[in-house]
Order: sequence, then C-alpha cells, then structure tokens
Amino acid sequence: MACFDSSKGSLEEDSYEGAVGGELSGCALAMMEKERESLLSPSENHGTFNSSSSSSFQAATPLQGYDVEFDPSLESKYECPICLMALRNAVQTPCGHRFCKNCIEKSIRDTGQRCPVDNEMLSEDQLFPDNFAKREILSLTVRCPNSGCADKMELRHLENHLALCQFATVPCPQCQQSVRKSHLEEHTTVECQRRPMSCPDCVASFVYEDRELHEQQCPFANVKCQYCEMDLIRDQMESHCDTDCPKAPIACNFSTFGCKERMQRHNLAQHMQEFTQMHMRYMAEFLRGLSLNGTTPKSLWALGPSVSSEDQGAAALVPASSGPRGPVSCSSNCAPSQPSEEMQRIRDMDGRLVKQDHQLRELIIFKETQVGQLAELRRRVSMLEDTVRELEAQQCRGIFIWRLKGFSAHLRNQEAGLPVVEHSPGFYTGCPGYKLCLRLHLQTPNALRCSNYISLFVHTMQGAFDAQLTWPLQGTIRLAILDHGPEGQHHMEVMETKPDLQAFQKPTILRNPKGFGYVTFMHLHQLNQRAYVKDDTMLIRCEVTPRFDNMPHREGPTVQPRGPEASVSRD
Repeated sequence: MACFDSSKGSLEEDSYEGAVGGELSGCALAMMEKERESLLSPSENHGTFNSSSSSSFQAATPLQGYDVEFDPSLESKYECPICLMALRNAVQTPCGHRFCKNCIEKSIRDTGQRCPVDNEMLSEDQLFPDNFAKREILSLTVRCPNSGCADKMELRHLENHLALCQFATVPCPQCQQSVRKSHLEEHTTVECQRRPMSCPDCVASFVYEDRELHEQQCPFANVKCQYCEMDLIRDQMESHCDTDCPKAPIACNFSTFGCKERMQRHNLAQHMQEFTQMHMRYMAEFLRGLSLNGTTPKSLWALGPSVSSEDQGAAALVPASSGPRGPVSCSSNCAPSQPSEEMQRIRDMDGRLVKQDHQLRELIIFKETQVGQLAELRRRVSMLEDTVRELEAQQCRGIFIWRLKGFSAHLRNQEAGLPVVEHSPGFYTGCPGYKLCLRLHLQTPNALRCSNYISLFVHTMQGAFDAQLTWPLQGTIRLAILDHGPEGQHHMEVMETKPDLQAFQKPTILRNPKGFGYVTFMHLHQLNQRAYVKDDTMLIRCEVTPRFDNMPHREGPTVQPRGPEASVSRD
C-alpha cells in the first residue's frame, strides 16, 4: 500500500455547494471549483509520505485517489474505477458514475470523450463535484501508514497526525538515511556515521567515519614510541627517535672511519669503551690511507660529524691532525717530509692506545669485583629477610590474621571462570610450635556442588621445631572471616584435627600438599550482607590450639552451627 503526504494544508471537508442549480454560470462555477481545488488538494509524492518531495515533481504528477488503509475497509461506492483507490476530489458524470477529478480528466484527454465505465459520451464540461461523497470519504477512519504506529483517525486529520507522528521517518540531513522523527536527534548526535566531530587534541573538524583516519594522522595525538614505549605527541616522535630515545637503533660515532656496528642509544657509551682500541685503529688506517694516496686530509669533524668527545682518542686526534692553524692542506708543492710526520703521529697514537687498553682492563676487573660483591650483599639481604619473616611467624603464638588485599580483582577472575587460589604466609602455633599456612580457593560459577563458594583449608609446613614436636598434629582449629562492621558478627567455624589424615602428618616437603578444611566455608553472596571486605581487603583469622599427649583436651567455645550445606573435608 502506498502512502501520501501533503505540503499545502490539512485535509478538510469542502463546503462548496454550487454543484447543480446554483445561480452562477457554469463557466464561473468551473473556475471557482478549480481555484478551491488548487488550495485544498494536497500535493502527493507517489508511494510514500515525504514532506521534502520536489515541488516540480508534484506539479507534473496528476493526483490520484487516497492510497491509505481504511478501518473498516473502503466501500466500493467510494472507490475510483480508474485508480482503484479512495476518491480524491470526487466528481460525478451525467451517467451517475464517480471518479477522482484528475483521473477522469486524464482519461477523457487520453482515451477520448467517453465514460470509462459505460462508454457513454462525456466531456470535461459535463463533470460536476460530488461534495457529499467528498465529505463521507474525509470522515472515514484510516490507520497511520507509519510502521509501528497504531493510531487511527479520520482521513481529514491524517495529515496533521503525520506531521506530529513519532513513528514518521525523515531523511537524516547528514547521511540521508531514513530515520524516525523521535530518534532523529539521537541518530544525528550518536549513531550517524556522517555526524560532525572535533578532535580533542588538535580541534580539527571531521565526520565520524573519518575518525580512524584522522587518529592515524593527527599531529597532536598521543602515541607510544616503538622503541621505548614512552608517551609522546606524534609531532615529537621523529625528533625523539633521532636524538633522545635511549632504545632507538643508531650507528657508531666512528661509522665514518669504518665501524659497522649498530646498537641502542643507551648502549653507545659501553660500545665506545669496549671498542676504543678498534676505533683508534680504524682512524689510524684512515689517516694512513690519506697519507699514502697523497689525498688532502680534511678535518675529522667534517668527515665524521657524528664523532663526539666521548672518545678521548678521537678528541686527541683532531688537534693532532688539524694542526694549530686549522686543517692541513696539501697541494702539489707540499713538503716531502709530511708522510714521515703523519707516521710519527700514528706511532704516538698507538702508544696512547696501549696505555688506554691497560686502563680499560683495570676498570673491567674492578667492575667485575664490584658485581660479585653486590651479588653477595643481595644474597645476605635475602637471607636476613627470610630470617625476619621466620621470627615474625614464630611470634603469632597460634593466632594468625591474614590480610588478603586486592580482593575485588580475585572476584573478577572468579566471575570470569578463572581459578583463584591464594596461600597465606606461614605462621607458628607457638615457640616451639607447628608451622602452618592457610589456603583460600574461590570456586568458579560452574564448579560442581560448590559453585560460588569460598573454600578455606589449613596446610602444615616444614618448620624450625619439627624435630621437637609430636606428630601427627592434634588439637582444635578455629577459622573465621572477620566482620569489619561495628557489630563484629564474624563468620566462624571450629574443627578438630584428625590424626589419621595425611594433612596432619609431618611434612616431607616445604608445604604439605594435603590440606584440611571447608570446601563450602562461605557463599560469595554473604559478602554483601556484612562488612567482610573493607578497603578491598578481607581479614581471615586462624586460631590453632595444639593438644599434646600429656595435655588434657581443651574444648572450644560453643559456635553457631552451619546449615546443611556445610562440609568439612580433606583437600
């Protein structure tokens, strides 16, 4: 079904009553009728309602009937026999048939002066307006042609509704895509690929679809150096790589004299130190070649502009080769003693090279000695740190509080299905006493029977007093996740050791691989009910009361029993 749109006024009932029997002449009536139709008849763009259709196209296309959906369906008496649509500006013939005004006039002009229905003789002068049919048709109920709109109204009000309908589509002024009126603002500002944008760095204007191209070319965009990954502005990148970047590859300062090595800029000083003798030989061969060929030796600064004062041999060579009066010039009448002078300079340079080589070897030996001393100091510091940690663990006296920091990151990994297992530092039950540690495991959402639970286990570890203790470990273990809130309603469980389990036997390695504890210690949703996590830190308390054979059993305090899902297991 096609749609229509008007740009010259809303549809309304025609009050002209001069059809037949009026006092005006037929010519006057025809002129007045044509004038009213030019004012009242809406212009139409064939096939769709579009307020932006071309006026020249409207003028060239004759208006046919109303191509809209009627509810209920249109009666046949109001249907034009030519266009088969609802009558627009209905006219009647002397033979009693109704037509759209434009349809019948075009038919008379194109096919001859006859009625299309009964083939009776008919001329345009014999047509007269059917205002009754026009009023009836404009009073019929139609549906809004816009997809998604369920509104109904009289045909006369359709145009006003279309002007305000939120389901009406209009072309986007930027990309010409058909968009609902209600979404036009959002489309033009958020979705349109042709929406204007400005670069936050250089304030240049461009359309959204060119954003990636501009980001690759923006001179003020933040980029990373491909060598040192430093954040820079794109305009600074070239000068940074040429002069500042410590990891940019560069040629040796003596490349002019024959050194082919390339290295990162921060390794240049080391290269200059390690290959000083080689560089001096390159320079000596270069000067020897100049002397033997009788070529005018130019200033070394001109030959090798990259040579810096970092190499002392180069610095000593420049004045020696240039002389006190500047560069040495050689012509056809040079003194014959000049080659011997050059050879003397080369011998002097070789002497200095030998001396510098000895000094360099001494520095290398001294550096190696310092490296060894530093490694020994680091080893001693590591041993002291281990001793301090061991002493701190012995001071726990059976009560250990584990501060598990960065808990939100562990939760994100658990939600992503990644395994989360954390071990606490070791602690002692006394001095002497057993050495233990805790293991926390966040069960993943797809774990069987224990998904989204916090599992908590105790492991025995090799300690300094193992030889003085009786094995297996016997006693009472109290585990709790502490509540940071003022009420202090901690989640606590108490368990007794089981001597027959491997988890409580004397460990043969640093940490007993077997642990004992609760697979379903606490469900993760309980963390939100209390302040169990504060400042992204969870506090886990473990109190161990060992029981020796010659000591009476000490009962623990009464603890609120857990639900039926609780389980104490050996992991």
